[in-house]
Amino acid sequence: MNVWLRFRLIGVALVTGSSLLACSGADGRQDAPTTSSAAPRPSSSAQPAPTPTPTSGGLPSPTGAAPATPAPDTSTTPGPDGSAPVTGLGSLQPIWPFTTLGQAQAWQRDHRAGGHQPWHLDPEQTALSFTRGYLGFGEIDRVTSRSIGAARARVGVGLSGSEDSGTAAVVHLARYGTGRDAPWVVVGTDDTDFTLTRPVYGSVVRSPMTVGGRMSGVDESIRVQVRQPSSAAPLGESCCTPAGGHRQPWSSTVTFKGAKDAVLTVVAMTGGHIAEVERFTVTAVRTR
Repeated sequence: MNVWLRFRLIGVALVTGSSLLACSGADGRQDAPTTSSAAPRPSSSAQPAPTPTPTSGGLPSPTGAAPATPAPDTSTTPGPDGSAPVTGLGSLQPIWPFTTLGQAQAWQRDHRAGGHQPWHLDPEQTALSFTRGYLGFGEIDRVTSRSIGAARARVGVGLSGSEDSGTAAVVHLARYGTGRDAPWVVVGTDDTDFTLTRPVYGSVVRSPMTVGGRMSGVDESIRVQVRQPSSAAPLGESCCTPAGGHRQPWSSTVTFKGAKDAVLTVVAMTGGHIAEVERFTVTAVRTR
């Protein structure tokens, strides 16, 4: 092979290698939870979460309606069994069924001693019990989607019957406590076409309170309730605010009284086409 041809072949090899290097790279990685969609309705053989009795007791410093990317909590300590650390909530507020770490730990002691209320370890059952028991939306009894990680979960819930009814809300949950048996708590909802952005998640409020957000839909009617974990009945309610269109703003004013807990749940709902409640969104606010 002559010198010119050998030089030519070496040049081609160098150019080809550079091109391959330029096309390769490290993709950004995220922790991907185990996810499946359109989950079937829980079978009758599964242990259902009971309609809960509202919890009572003091509440920690709250936040509320589940921001998309909450700041992680870095103040973790080893669990008593030497396994998982304390699962911090960061900027998220434990809305239900436990609103303080002490309540979660008390349940853990009872569960370890006698298997008390094991549904607290199931994010799907916790989401359904929150919807049906605490909020009182009895027709919403089906899991429509799930995205469950080690410390965070998103569970879609929807109306019973045909899966065409879709998802009423995606409930955002987090592990709260120490060890492998840290229970799940609701911290808000992940919202898309029906949002509740006022009052701001975790803000201090007084009555009367202005509420609002954005709505996509046709001929909607929005009802708003203010709730607290220690009371079965709503503290206040406003009805009914007409809404519709594509991401159009909506606004209402609700008056409430009898607030004793440090954290209140504000829930906005709409329906009337095929059920009383077809979509809902929640946030948490502070009274002090």
